[in-house]
Amino acid sequence: MQKIMFFDIDGTLMEDSSSHFVPESTRTALRLAREAGHLLYVNTGRPVINVDADVRELGFDGYICGCGTYIEYGGREVFYHTNPREVCLEMVQLIRRVDASPLFERRDGFFFDPKTRDLPFIKTIRETFKMQEKNVWRSADDADFSFDKFVIGYDEQTDLDAFKAGIAPYFAFIDRGYGFAEMAPLPFSKRTGMEHVLQMHGIPRERAYAIGDSLNDLPMFEAAGTSICMGNGDLLKPHADYVTDDLWHDGVYKAMAHFGFFEA
Repeated sequence: MQKIMFFDIDGTLMEDSSSHFVPESTRTALRLAREAGHLLYVNTGRPVINVDADVRELGFDGYICGCGTYIEYGGREVFYHTNPREVCLEMVQLIRRVDASPLFERRDGFFFDPKTRDLPFIKTIRETFKMQEKNVWRSADDADFSFDKFVIGYDEQTDLDAFKAGIAPYFAFIDRGYGFAEMAPLPFSKRTGMEHVLQMHGIPRERAYAIGDSLNDLPMFEAAGTSICMGNGDLLKPHADYVTDDLWHDGVYKAMAHFGFFEA
């Protein structure tokens, strides 16, 4: 009976976006599951433009990106949501007022804001994108500026309460810790993306599995019949139905074997 599994990227499929290390056991597990006829989807907060070749070469059936705002199946876009430009401009002014540092994400690019502080987390992202030869020169002041979702770096100078109040009508606040937060447009999330895909394929929730390692994977867990936490995901473990080994000790392979993904 066909099953479907949804995967986080960093800390689950690979070590992180800079090292790109994918355990060989994970590659084997994905291949065996595809050969057995099961469906495999990436489910990530990254915009689709940031789902690089190192992920795509693993051979997924589809991709849920941008916290449910973009869905691709079989190499074809099947769903996309973005924000009205007036909301985007309102968020730019809010971020400048509260003294945070943003990265705006759209399916076709990234926008930074040179009129805000250059906080370390956002600076690191920009430098990583430069090394990956991505365009980091698009600005919130560009004529074609808009975004699907965004992230901020913040610190003790940031008026975080005012920021949360300002985004509340439009975005969910996902605190990733260490001065980093992610904003997904309401009502979209990794959960809504999964629900769309399950309906599209006619697969019941009971045959849907989600595997991740951090608290931003909680919406995936809510939509799955079975939730699986990587052994390196300490904060997520209390919320999981099953805990596998960590990424470096074949966690994905062991979880997929345990739940019968290598059998038709």
